[in-house]
Order: sequence, then C-alpha cells, then structure tokens
Amino acid sequence: MPAVLLAALATLSFPLVLNEGAVRASEPSSTSLQEQADGLMRNVEEMVAHGGMGDAKAIIHHCGEASRYAEEMVKQLSASDSRRDDAVTSLNEVIRQCRRVSEIGTHADPGQLLNPATKARAAAQESVRLLGLAKPKKT
Repeated sequence: MPAVLLAALATLSFPLVLNEGAVRASEPSSTSLQEQADGLMRNVEEMVAHGGMGDAKAIIHHCGEASRYAEEMVKQLSASDSRRDDAVTSLNEVIRQCRRVSEIGTHADPGQLLNPATKARAAAQESVRLLGLAKPKKT
C-alpha cells in the first residue's frame, strides 16, 4: 500500500507532457508569418471591439498581445524582403501605439484608450496588407 501511495505522489509531483510537438507548436518563434499576422489582426479587432464596450482591461490585454505579435513579425521578416521597410514601419507603429495604451492604463476612461487603439489597428492592417498577408473579405 505505501508503494502505491508513493507512486501516486511521484506522478502528481512531475507534470507530464504527452505531446511535446503540440507544446512546441504554440511557441511564437515556430509559427509562420501568416499565423503571426492572423494573431495580430484578431487581437487588434478584439481590442477595438472591447473599446466600444468600455472594457479598459480587455483593451490593454489585447493591445499587449498585438504588440507581442508585431514584435515577432519584425523579427521574422528577412532583410532581403523588398516590403520589409514599409511593413516594419507599420509594425513599429503598432508597438508604439500599444505602448501608449498601456501607459494610459486601466484607470483611464476607455474612450481615451480607443484613440491609440484604433491607430494601432490601422497600422496593423497596413502592415498585413503590405506583406500580402491580408485575408480576402467574406461577402
């Protein structure tokens, strides 16, 4: 009986990773530029939607995620890509505007957060368009 209890305790003490490939796939460095662009666009759209609902914490959260995706995209763009300079400028604007959102903070009026948030969304849309990663609009 004590051996079973000891084995159960040992099993609970060490987290098991059954599918290491799934864990690695979620790391930002292993994702494609298209996946990064999709994550960026999803977060900027959510950010602005929450701005319309007056949820300052959600705006700041999604802006932080958008900034993280933008930073990863800047790292992934090759120096030889002809569209790189314009896209990096737009991605840096996303990062800059999201930094403004976080500096304003959660205690501010959500309407005050919406101005830099919409500027970040416009810059994100521009960068995705410049890189040719925009998804066709559904009709």
